[in-house]
Amino acid sequence: MGDVLSTHLDDARRQHIAEKTGKILTEFLRFYEDQYGVALFNSMRHEIEGTGAPQAQLLWRKVPLEERIIFSGNLFQYQEDNKKWRNRFSLVPHNYGLAYERQVPPRAVINSAGYKILTSVDQYLELVGNSLPGTTSKSGNTPILKCPTQFPLILWHPSARHYYFCMMTEAEQDKWQAVLQDCVRHCNNGIPEDSKVEGPAFTDAIRMYRQSKELYGTWEMLCGNEVQILSNLVMEELGPELKAELAPRLKGKPQERQRQWIQISDAVYRMVYEQAKARFEAVLSKLQLARPAMEAVIRTDMDQIITSKEHLASKIRASILPKAEVCVRNHVQPYIPSILEALMVPTSQGFTEVRDVFFKEVTDMNLNVINEGGIDKLGEYMEKLSQLAYHPLKMQSCYEKMEPLRLDGLQQRFDVSSTSVFKQRAQIHMREQMDNAVYTFETLLHQELGKGPTKEELCKSIQRILERVLKKYDYDSSSVRKRFFREALLQITIPFLLKKLAPTCKSELSRFQELIFEDFARFILVENTYEEVVLQTVMKDILQAVKEAAVQRKHNLYRDSVVMHNSDPNLHLLAEGAPIDWGEEYGGSGDSGGHTGSPGVPDAALSEKRRRAKQVVSVVQDEEAGLPFEAVPEPLSPASPDSVTELRGLLAQDLRAESPPLASPLLNGAPAQETPQPVVAPGATSPPSSPLRQLPPGKAVDLEAPKPSDQETGEQVSSPGGRPPIHTTTEDSAGVQTEF
Repeated sequence: MGDVLSTHLDDARRQHIAEKTGKILTEFLRFYEDQYGVALFNSMRHEIEGTGAPQAQLLWRKVPLEERIIFSGNLFQYQEDNKKWRNRFSLVPHNYGLAYERQVPPRAVINSAGYKILTSVDQYLELVGNSLPGTTSKSGNTPILKCPTQFPLILWHPSARHYYFCMMTEAEQDKWQAVLQDCVRHCNNGIPEDSKVEGPAFTDAIRMYRQSKELYGTWEMLCGNEVQILSNLVMEELGPELKAELAPRLKGKPQERQRQWIQISDAVYRMVYEQAKARFEAVLSKLQLARPAMEAVIRTDMDQIITSKEHLASKIRASILPKAEVCVRNHVQPYIPSILEALMVPTSQGFTEVRDVFFKEVTDMNLNVINEGGIDKLGEYMEKLSQLAYHPLKMQSCYEKMEPLRLDGLQQRFDVSSTSVFKQRAQIHMREQMDNAVYTFETLLHQELGKGPTKEELCKSIQRILERVLKKYDYDSSSVRKRFFREALLQITIPFLLKKLAPTCKSELSRFQELIFEDFARFILVENTYEEVVLQTVMKDILQAVKEAAVQRKHNLYRDSVVMHNSDPNLHLLAEGAPIDWGEEYGGSGDSGGHTGSPGVPDAALSEKRRRAKQVVSVVQDEEAGLPFEAVPEPLSPASPDSVTELRGLLAQDLRAESPPLASPLLNGAPAQETPQPVVAPGATSPPSSPLRQLPPGKAVDLEAPKPSDQETGEQVSSPGGRPPIHTTTEDSAGVQTEF
């Protein structure tokens, strides 16, 4: 590898790359500095004026997934230095980086922003062949990668290093694919949602920069944090130039030239990343130092700035409105209903699945409480329920509903490079709404437990709270989906309109610059005001289309006239308290059995079990048996809030019936295993069993029996003489080496 890099990336070429990168960064950062003042003004104006958006009914968790481990287990990873496969213990901490080993801090963390998860070597070879034309291997030649099993997982990036993993069973592959896809989804959303100035300024600057290069439409590589996105922006220009220059000089067989190009591209990406990081942080620090002075000017002259901007907008509107309206009427308006319908179907199915999964998990917990002795086991089950939104396997059925999203015939017309940006955004909304529903349920149940209910009263309270939360979820999910539809329609149509209008309108914008006072030039830009005018021409059609869908009750959307303001004025006050620690408050009595000996042993074992309970998904294991109460007919998930009453009779029968004795703790019929064995699947004499493989796609919630087991959260109930449990660790920011 060193010879390849020293040959093709000598000092002169590295200097050329640094100069080219610096030129691109300088041009972009000029856009960023301009957009920073506009974003600061818009943020302060929004704080003063507000928007009147519907008040959310569900509570939101302020510190989600704190100190949790999402997943851990063993993976075979291909080591490029010695060209061998190595079995490595891997874990996914709360920041969704893939970490290696049990060290504290973990030895390396992979940030998967911008990566694609591939499940076959053929897919990978096709992408690699497309990235370097003329290197497609002939049949019979040795491919660039050989996988020792039939179940690979490959992380592919257009510029950065690739990662190769493989598993021993299809069940392991499915689990790791769901987990890694969750990592990609989370890391792609790298710009914080609560960034009201820096985030909008950065994304607007990216859009303005690419439009200055005649690049309109969605951009698939707008993923990751600011430095990663900026590196992708540089590589978008630098990559083709380097490829044209270096590809003819690569020597060897096709697979060897592919391998060399991957190494060169990764080395260049790292150089660009470091340079982009230094430049961006320097400019951001400068802007943050200047921010107090800018805020003082905005507060003093807010009215004058608004008046000046409205005057500018009126002049631009008078000039371009006739052309914009004709363009909207002929090229956009006829297609809005089709785009909206294509978005609504999979999105609404996904949110319905979220509702069904939440209903099923709470109902299963209620049945568990009945069969397991009431409040003694409640803390254990609530600890697991609180992690539901971050359980990649249980949420997979929800996320899969977005996969059929297509904009057939419209994708090329509106220059939408990929629908992945809309899929991932909807999936993030699903996870947020699931966590909001779970947290609201937790808060209300915790309040109810303060009354000291009996077992029968607790069961009825859980069912009553569930119905209450589902009604709130229906309202909030409708509001979230309508906002998502509006944003997606704007994201599809606005770049198309700007591209259509650019030849006739953009040249006229320079004459409006003289209308802006010099003192306000940092907060009002002609280009931004022009885009706002174009947005207003199509916004009324988008709002009307979404409103008509809600009036027709399509996909359970609520009409805008349905408002639930302050339906629970005291509910939001409950969320102001300290976070609920279910294991600490209600999990003690259920853990005392089975620990006899010195006084220090029970406390240590209990502490270790609580620590392991913070892992959301268990080490990769196959569960073959169900819970003792699986013979009880499973209730159907409700299609509407009214149908949950069907469960009351079943729950009443369970309360009257004698709970069956449990022969052992809830282990799903599989013994606790402390050391993952990826080479030999559990139960080697029979095919591996996994809930995701046993059920048809999309039917996991409807058919799968309740499984709130210890193994699903990494908890293991050790029997006397058992081996010590695995000690997983959380990621520490100090000294962590980030890989791309």
